[in-house]
Amino acid sequence: MPYKIIYTKSYIKMVKRFFQKHPEILSVYEKVLLLLERNPNHPSLRLHRLQGKLQNLYSISINMKYRIILYFIITEDKVVLVKIGNHKEVYGE
Repeated sequence: MPYKIIYTKSYIKMVKRFFQKHPEILSVYEKVLLLLERNPNHPSLRLHRLQGKLQNLYSISINMKYRIILYFIITEDKVVLVKIGNHKEVYGE
């Protein structure tokens, strides 16, 4: 059963700005979302729970530079996308 991906308004705004700066990875991003929908635990996504102030969130990799931060709601088979960007942008460091 596929997971349902939820796009919040703030995420949609963020992703539009992100792809204005980085249009070259749009096709990779689309493949990542398809894989996330089918199998969030696929090894290439490198899904992992975050720590500290972001401990309720998870991260997946688009590539070695960019990530997506998300809520992973297993009981309801939902994935809520929260942030996109490089390490500094998504973790606020």
